[in-house]
Amino acid sequence: MDKGQKTYTVQFWLLCFSSYLFFASFNMIIPELPDYLTSLGGEDYKGFIISLFTLTAGLSRPFSGKLTDNVGRIPVMVLGAGVCFVIGFLYPVISSVAGFLLLRLFHGFSTGFKPTGTVAYVADIVPVNRRGEAMGISGVFGTMGMASGPAIGSEIALRYSLDFMFYASSALAILSVLILIGMKETLPHPQKFNLSHLKIGRDEVFDRSAIPPSIVMFLTVFSFGIVLTIIPDFSVYLGLKNKGSFFTVFTIASLMVRVVAGRISDKHGREQVLLAAACMYAIGMTTIALAPSPLVLFAGAVIYGVAVGMNSPTLFAWATDLSEAKNRGKALATVFIALEAGIMMGALLSGWIYANDPANFSITFMSGPILVLFAVLYLILRIRRKPSGSTTTQLRSSEN
Repeated sequence: MDKGQKTYTVQFWLLCFSSYLFFASFNMIIPELPDYLTSLGGEDYKGFIISLFTLTAGLSRPFSGKLTDNVGRIPVMVLGAGVCFVIGFLYPVISSVAGFLLLRLFHGFSTGFKPTGTVAYVADIVPVNRRGEAMGISGVFGTMGMASGPAIGSEIALRYSLDFMFYASSALAILSVLILIGMKETLPHPQKFNLSHLKIGRDEVFDRSAIPPSIVMFLTVFSFGIVLTIIPDFSVYLGLKNKGSFFTVFTIASLMVRVVAGRISDKHGREQVLLAAACMYAIGMTTIALAPSPLVLFAGAVIYGVAVGMNSPTLFAWATDLSEAKNRGKALATVFIALEAGIMMGALLSGWIYANDPANFSITFMSGPILVLFAVLYLILRIRRKPSGSTTTQLRSSEN
């Protein structure tokens, strides 16, 4: 995109609103799923609620990346949201633990497609010198969906029923599809879909240019898998009735810094912002681990939210900087694979450590900062090796 073009178009804002609806649709059911699984007799499988979801999301990323680069951004977004719409209607008819876990596998498929197409579309329509800022703004809407979804979902479940909550999830998913109608495709020469697009070679799974941001992504979002799995039970343990309250607080904190963090990374470098975010991750998780009351828990949520708000848009902007335009979808899919892998491992390990024993809450949460410290060391080494006065954005811009 030419730097002189308008940065924020109608297409950009429609895409942002679509992201809000999509993220709200599948996040609104998360706080209620542990109790729902328990009611089916699967209380020992809480760690699989998130891990199975992220497993298929991660496995689908190479396909979503290839389709995004060949068939188009919009078809990939529509496919992901469409799957999410159908799945919402299936939860109420599942009556077994095995059926529930299988459904989580299919549900994860939806998030493997929609965000990949969304981030690639945003990268297509904004100038390179505003990329971090634009990723931050786009992320704000997704984060708003993550913030409002859990609280709204829990409120619907309390006032009405779990079934109604699942149907509401489907409704938001289909709305996120409808808002895309009429949007222009940004892929220069989209191809008609054929089965060869589903054949993934070894060189099509990962984009080497995206390995640095993928490493940081994995090491930092490991803690998010812990939060998604354990916070609902921990909230009840501390006396909170609405299990989505924590998610609302941390996401609001995330919203407050996303755009600013993106702008700072545009001017001063991605790694510097990511280093600060990693330190905030460690502080936030430690605060949560030691929380004796809801007030301290919410303080930890604020710190953790600031870390998320700094980390996410900066990582995707960094991956876009490092990649070639023709491989943008694959590069972003690579970072998403790292995201899903980190969340999945965090969810599995936390479920195993927690083992439904409240005495294990603190040690479970403290496993997060350990991996974050590796991200801190990795970023420090990269910053020290980097030429003085240079930024990733400047380097990529000069190459183009």
